[in-house]
Amino acid sequence: MIICLNAMTDLGHKIILQNTIFKVYESSQLILLTSIVNALILLPFVFLLTPAGFLSDRFDKTIIIKYASAFAVVITVFILISYYMGLFWFSFGLTFVLAAQSAIYSPAKYGLIKQLGGDEHITAGNSLVQAVTIVSILLGSVFYSVLFENIVHDDFHDTTQILQAIAPLGYLLILATLAEYWFACRLARQVKEKIKDDTLKFSVKKYITLSYFKENFNFIFQKPIIYTSIIGLGVFWGISQVVVAIFGEYIKTNLHITNTIVAQGLLAISGIGIIAGSIYAAKIGKYFIQTGSVPFGAVGLAVSIYVVPGIDTIFGLAVTLLCFGFFAGVFIVPLNSLIQRHTDMKNLGKVLSGNNFIQNIFMLGLLCVCAVFGYFEFSSELLFNICFVVAVAMAIYFIYNLSGEFGRFVLKFFILLRYRVTVHGLPTQRLDTGVLLLGNHISYLDWAVLQIAYPANIIYVVDQEYYDKWYLKPVMKLFGCIAISSRKNKSALSAIGVAIENGKSVAVFPEGGLSKTGELQSFKKGYEIACKDVTNAKILPFFIDGLYQDRFSRASKEVRKIANTKVDIYFGEYLHIRTNAQEVADRVQELLRTKPQT
Repeated sequence: MIICLNAMTDLGHKIILQNTIFKVYESSQLILLTSIVNALILLPFVFLLTPAGFLSDRFDKTIIIKYASAFAVVITVFILISYYMGLFWFSFGLTFVLAAQSAIYSPAKYGLIKQLGGDEHITAGNSLVQAVTIVSILLGSVFYSVLFENIVHDDFHDTTQILQAIAPLGYLLILATLAEYWFACRLARQVKEKIKDDTLKFSVKKYITLSYFKENFNFIFQKPIIYTSIIGLGVFWGISQVVVAIFGEYIKTNLHITNTIVAQGLLAISGIGIIAGSIYAAKIGKYFIQTGSVPFGAVGLAVSIYVVPGIDTIFGLAVTLLCFGFFAGVFIVPLNSLIQRHTDMKNLGKVLSGNNFIQNIFMLGLLCVCAVFGYFEFSSELLFNICFVVAVAMAIYFIYNLSGEFGRFVLKFFILLRYRVTVHGLPTQRLDTGVLLLGNHISYLDWAVLQIAYPANIIYVVDQEYYDKWYLKPVMKLFGCIAISSRKNKSALSAIGVAIENGKSVAVFPEGGLSKTGELQSFKKGYEIACKDVTNAKILPFFIDGLYQDRFSRASKEVRKIANTKVDIYFGEYLHIRTNAQEVADRVQELLRTKPQT
C-alpha cells in the first residue's frame, strides 16, 4: 500500500502538469517542456545519491519510509496552494521537491525486499514491487486524466486558468499522502528486525568534495554483475523517458489526438504489459534468477520501438505498447534481482542509491538530447529511430555476454510448452566451488530438464557419436559440452576435472547410458578418475522422475504414455567430491524413496 500510494501521488502531480502542458503548448515547445518536467523528477536522484544511500544504511529502513511519507504530506499541501493560486512555475518547481522525497525513499524501499523476503524470494519480491508500482501508475494516469479532462475543456489555453480549475484535485494528493503515512507508521511497528549501522557518520566535506561519490562507485564497480545490471537498467529507463517525452507530440501531430485520457491511456497500456512481463519473470524465476530472459527482453524492446513510428491506428499503437511493456518487465525484474542478490545487506543502501544515480544519469542524458531536438524542431520519428539504435546496441551486448544463459532461456521456453517441471530440494546455498551433478538417465531429454532446473550453466559429458551429429554440434558447443569416447577417454576425463576445479558445474550420467527399465542402474567409476586431483568441488546428486514413460525414453511402446507432461527433479544434499560411485548411487536411490507415491 505504501508503494502504491507513493507512486500514485508522484504520478498524480506529474500527470496534472503534463496534461496542462499538453493542452496549452504545441510541437517543439510540447517536447521541450515535457522533457523538463521529467528531468525535474530525475535530478534529485542524482544530487541525493550519497545522502539517500547513507540514510538507508545508517537507519532502519522502515523509519526512513515513515519520515519520507510525513514529508510528502507537507509537500502536497504546498502543491494544493500552488494550484489554487495558479502558480504554474512554482508548481513546476515543487515537482523537484516531491521527487527529492522519492529519492530518499527509494533505496529503503528496494532494500526491504531483500530484508523481508530473503535471497530465495528476491525475484518474486521484485516482480511484486514492479507490478504494484505499475498498477499504481496505471491507476494514477487514468484516474487523474479522467478527472482533468472532465474539468478542463479544449477552450482552456492558459496555465493559470487550468491550475485554478483543477485545484480540488490537490486534496486527493494530500489524502493519498496521509494514508501513506498511516501505513508507514504501521510498517515501522510491525517489522521487528531493525537493520542499521550506528557507526556510520556523514561528512558534509566528503559529500561536497565528491569523496562519497567515488567510494560508492568504487564499491559498485568491484562486481561486474552489479554494474552491468545497473547500466542495463539505466539504458532501458533512459529510452523509456524519451518515449514518454515525445509520445504526446507524436500522437498529437500524427494521429491528431488531443484528449488526455486517450494519450495517458495508451501509455498506461504499456504499464499493463510491464505487469504481465513481471509476472512472467517471477514464474520462470521461481527457483533462481533467470538471467537468460534479459537478452530476450532486450530484443523485444528493440523490435517494439522500431514498429511504433510506422503505426497510424490507436489499436495498433496499443498492441505495440503492450508488447513493449511485456518485454520491459521480462528485462528489468531479473536485473533488479541480480543487484540485490549480489550485494550484502550492510552496503545495499549505497548500491541501490548508486543504481538510482546511474539510471537517472542515463535518463537525464537522453532527455537532454530530447530537449535539444525539441528546441531545434526535429520530428519525434527521428527520436524514435535513435532509441531503436540504442536498444539494438543494448540487445547485442546482452546476447553476446549472456549467450549461454540466453540459450538456456530459449530451451526452457520450448520445454515448458509441453512439460510441467517441478524442482524439489534444490540447495539454497550457492557454492563458490565447482559442482559435479550425478544422477539417473531415463530419457534423451534429461539434460534439458536438468538444465532448466539448475541455476548455473551446466557442462555435459556427451558420447562422441552424438556430439559429432551436424544438427546437435552447434547446441553442444553453445553449452560447452565435453565429448567422450573409448578413444578420447583420458582427455575427456582430464577436461572434466579441469572444468570442475575451475568452479564450473558439470553433469555426468554415471549409469553409462539410458535405462531400458526405468530402474536405477549401477554407477560407473569414471568420474572418480576425473576428480582424483580435484579439491575445490562438491557432488550434487539428483533424480529425474516422469520422463521414462515419455516418447523420448527407451521404454517399450506398451509402457509409454504419450500424454505424460509432469516431470519432477529431486536434488539431494551436497556430497564430498571424493564420495565413491556406490555411495552416490545410494543417495540417488534415497531420493527415489522420498518422492511422493501415487
